[in-house]
Amino acid sequence: MNRNLAVNELIEWQSESDHFTERIVWIDEGYVLAYVIDIFSENGFPYKRTIPQIAEAIESGLATVLEKDPWGKMVLEEDIPENAKAIRDKAWKVIETLAIQENEPQIYKREVRGPLVQEIAKEFGTTDKTVYRYLRRYWQRGKNMNALLPDYDKSGGKGKDKAAGEKKRGRPRKHSLMLGNGVNVDEDTKRIFRVAIKRYYYTRKGIPLTDVYKLMIKDYFAEKECAEHGYVFNLDKNIPTFAQFKYWFSKECDIKEKTIARKGLKAYELEHRPILGSSDTDITGPGAMFQIDATVADVFLVSRFNRNWIIGRPVVYVIIDVFSRMITGLYVGLEGPSWLGAMMALANAATDKVKFCAEYGIEIAKEDWPCHHIPEAITADRGEMLSKNVEPMIKALKVRIQYASPFRADWKGIVEQHFRILHKRVKPFVPGYVDKDFRQRGARDYRLDAKLDIYQFTKIIINCVLFHNNEHYLSSYVRQLGMIEDDVARVPIDLWKWGIVNRSGRLRRESEDIVKLNLMPRYKTTITGQGIKFKNMFYSCESAEKQSWFVKARKKNWSITVSYDPRNLNYLYIPDEDGHGFEKCFLLPKSEERYTDKSLDEIQYLLDYEKLEEESSSDRVMLGELSLFDNIQTIVTEGETMTAATKSEQSNNAKLKGIGNNRKWEQEELRKLQAYELDPKDTTDIQTEAEVKIENQDSNPLLELLTKKQEERDYESRQ
Repeated sequence: MNRNLAVNELIEWQSESDHFTERIVWIDEGYVLAYVIDIFSENGFPYKRTIPQIAEAIESGLATVLEKDPWGKMVLEEDIPENAKAIRDKAWKVIETLAIQENEPQIYKREVRGPLVQEIAKEFGTTDKTVYRYLRRYWQRGKNMNALLPDYDKSGGKGKDKAAGEKKRGRPRKHSLMLGNGVNVDEDTKRIFRVAIKRYYYTRKGIPLTDVYKLMIKDYFAEKECAEHGYVFNLDKNIPTFAQFKYWFSKECDIKEKTIARKGLKAYELEHRPILGSSDTDITGPGAMFQIDATVADVFLVSRFNRNWIIGRPVVYVIIDVFSRMITGLYVGLEGPSWLGAMMALANAATDKVKFCAEYGIEIAKEDWPCHHIPEAITADRGEMLSKNVEPMIKALKVRIQYASPFRADWKGIVEQHFRILHKRVKPFVPGYVDKDFRQRGARDYRLDAKLDIYQFTKIIINCVLFHNNEHYLSSYVRQLGMIEDDVARVPIDLWKWGIVNRSGRLRRESEDIVKLNLMPRYKTTITGQGIKFKNMFYSCESAEKQSWFVKARKKNWSITVSYDPRNLNYLYIPDEDGHGFEKCFLLPKSEERYTDKSLDEIQYLLDYEKLEEESSSDRVMLGELSLFDNIQTIVTEGETMTAATKSEQSNNAKLKGIGNNRKWEQEELRKLQAYELDPKDTTDIQTEAEVKIENQDSNPLLELLTKKQEERDYESRQ
């Protein structure tokens, strides 16, 4: 028994020989017997099926339950034309007494239905055929009054393909005698159109539609013949025209499918998709959501250390509060786009802006840039923010990260729009700005116009930010009802201040050091007997010395997690478990000389270079070892041969007892062989630096001492 089926359910049947759709118009109380009708049959009436039969067909895949009803259009009563209502109401009045529930299932039986229909037809002065047509439409289209509405939407053939007869449709050709009458586009021709469009147009090659048409004519409508100088094509006059081809293309073309096929899904999502949402949907107040993004500025800079050095284009990171459009964080540098650049911008968002601007010689009041907070959430790219480096910030600072989908930078529309405005403001004034014709043939090389260093360019960006926050009018900003009532200007600083007072903002204050601590990369290091080991460097800290970490580590090593700034590894930081405290580690003396003031990249390069040297010398070491082994084996063989040639009558016991005497005798002989004998003549032509200095002195006590020692040795040898 299957009670999932219901009246008006549509069952689509599919087999190798047939395909049709039935509507269930009645089911008995025991869910055993049902009456169904083919919804597209022009002459059909309801007939019997069993519920188990339908259920078994659905389970085996011979039938499926349709979700979409082809006749199930929703029509509002006020939208129905009066003449259509009149036709519907007239038809319903005719069959109303037949279609009532009390007549089911008897009305579905032919022997019962026939006399009733004849009686109704006679009563309303119509034909049996008309009554049958009303009933059939009523049952096929869902058993409701609107099923009897006329199909005016199909009248006149609007949007409907016309049948292709022998007579040419459309405007006759002016020069039909020369060009032919043309052809009608029948189903076979449309099938060729579809194949050609799929083969040549829906590709990444970007073939124009005119060329697609020509390729189609070549493949399907031209005759290829062999001629003296290769192949030639012959065309019939009566072939589809480009106008016909273009008409059917535009009729069947799916804009989304076309764009994806020719430009790719990434381009469609970024440039062609419909924009139905908003970046500030569900944003409750300041700090509820920040957006962060980076761009490579279209300007070349010079070095602060040597203004003849062109150092390329800087990276600008900007963080914007979605609610108010206030720029809350900024970084201009040469890092990135990378986690290091994002780290700098996020740290700047929590930094006192009065102090920050003072570093660049810009004096501001606190109310000019009152942003030194961390938000509830951040929207970012999946690149630099999609890494384990962001995990401490999420855990310790309770900041939620939302990622834009790949190639969907438009989801960060607010910050993206700011970059466009920023470039527009900077371009007219900054030398070295890259224009659209950069690197085109004959264009000026803008790199040679570079005049500003990164410090000066940062000052320009800071001034642009101050203008944006305090003066820029947001013409496209949609104010909330409360903002309108309070007459709040669409300027970021005014929206920010209003949001702080009137909305449950999510802004939070945190120590700059704690923010930086949780933004810095983390690494699991090892406590060893030599110190806290990090990338072949060794550190110590106050706790390590007080608690004798390194003494304990000589028996067993263990690991700890540290935070570090990859730009300078003079210090490591051991964060507390909650991320709101830390202990500072310093380089031990054995690592200071080699690694002080070095960046992680510099240190890693040194370690990699030394590793390369070690690996490159492995062949040399191997050859040396082979030579060493050969020499040792030669000497051993020589010794074994000499020992084997010496015959001894001594027993093994006697040999072992004589080791002491043998050693003493050998020692005396070695002393005689190894004793020094100095010859004064050998020293006349060899002078050390010390001896040269002694010659320049009035007295030479060292030489006198050596002479005395030599005389004593000569005397002893003569005795």
